[in-house]
Amino acid sequence: MKNIYNILVVAFLALVTVGCAGISPQVGEQNNEQSVQVYSAPNADGAITTKTIDEAFEKNGLTMGGDNNMNSPFEKRFGKVHYKTYNLAMFSNTDLTVKLIKKYPKFGSLTPLTMSIWSDDTKNTMNIATLTLVGMSKAVGIPVNDPDLVAYAAMVKTAIKAALPNGAFQKTNFPVVDVNKASSFKQEFTVDMTETDPDAIQEIKGNIEAAFEGEMEPLGFLLPNYMNLQQDIFDGVGFKEYDIYVTYSICKFDVIYPVSKDSPAAGAWAPCSMYIYHRKGEDKIHIGYLGVDSWITSLGMTDKEGIAKLYEAQGMITKILKDLN
Repeated sequence: MKNIYNILVVAFLALVTVGCAGISPQVGEQNNEQSVQVYSAPNADGAITTKTIDEAFEKNGLTMGGDNNMNSPFEKRFGKVHYKTYNLAMFSNTDLTVKLIKKYPKFGSLTPLTMSIWSDDTKNTMNIATLTLVGMSKAVGIPVNDPDLVAYAAMVKTAIKAALPNGAFQKTNFPVVDVNKASSFKQEFTVDMTETDPDAIQEIKGNIEAAFEGEMEPLGFLLPNYMNLQQDIFDGVGFKEYDIYVTYSICKFDVIYPVSKDSPAAGAWAPCSMYIYHRKGEDKIHIGYLGVDSWITSLGMTDKEGIAKLYEAQGMITKILKDLN
């Protein structure tokens, strides 16, 4: 792993059940809502495409970080597809991302946000699935009435409605996730560090990234999006609290393929985002992502193959992070 731990005194600790003290979502009516929402619109004429959806999101304040046609690799690898259209897309709003991470650093686990886009080839509809306000709140541990989170959720809804004209939110039977259980789904790690020199910290960052990427890719993981928030966003707005703040989007074909067959709305969680950050003056680097139980519980998944693949992938990621030690 290069010379990373010549500089670090490392203790990698999996804090799988750690909640965010003092910022749990308020328990009330809103927390009885589902975590995932599905919006559908008629599309018999094929006028709605992934391109028009991306354009609508951009026009409504959400920058696309990628919109990946999953059918092409699915066809090549598995020989068939489940839907004529199935895409996983990533998007974000810079202003609200900065505001939320300032208050809740672990919002990086939802940066960027994601959605699945798929066609119902029987009903001739186009569909989008995203997290709800409550879903975002429970997943990260942010008060459900935080004004910036509320604004973000409203912006997503506005973009969805613009992207799918004449559509409507669907009545779904997804389970309601218990707020206390949701806090236990997070996969969180810390790296104890004695180094304080800024240049050395950046070297450590580069070594962590190289080691992580080098281990992930041979196992079939894709990293379709990388955001250096500190360099590309925070520095530009004068937010200097961190030495490091980056996020990775992570996906695996042989996971999302079986999962999407019965749970196309899984794209509300995928590709999953993993943050790596170091706050100036702290003696730890934080790494974390939302565990697969978020998917399984919020979507009411029952397919054994899909569930097994999710847990297998999570185990691989956790092992890679621990093996950096």
